[in-house]
Amino acid sequence: MSTERINLDIHKILTLLPHRYPFVLVDRVLELEPNKRIQALKNVSINEPYFMGHFPKRPVMPGVLILEALAQTAALLTFAQEPHDPDNTLYLFLGIDNARFKRVVEPGDQLTLNVTFERRMRGIWKFNARAEVDGEVAAQAVLMCTVSHVGAYEQ
Repeated sequence: MSTERINLDIHKILTLLPHRYPFVLVDRVLELEPNKRIQALKNVSINEPYFMGHFPKRPVMPGVLILEALAQTAALLTFAQEPHDPDNTLYLFLGIDNARFKRVVEPGDQLTLNVTFERRMRGIWKFNARAEVDGEVAAQAVLMCTVSHVGAYEQ
């Protein structure tokens, strides 16, 4: 991909990520600068299956799913930098540091997912990640991930 800012819709996202409903947690990429940063959106809807149990009287998006949305956003940034075969590639979490949750995320909210590439060393990608609602930080963390090939697990 080029170094200019890139916008991706859900159709392009589905060609890059292996996730499918109900686990695709990125709806649109607003800006993508390869080797630098990405900004994406997640529309939080009452129709999401986890709200039936988390929590029935006061639906709240689980923090772990906010982190997953940030990781999927980081994957999109990684795949913009490194060519891959989506059918034979897994993007895996290796670590989450300094995760903080600052605000509840509820149905009707729109999560803005901001991920900045920090470095890559020995196949490990490191990112600073922040999820916001209406400009207010909902969650933030440092994410470490790796790209793995499916064949490595088929023994």
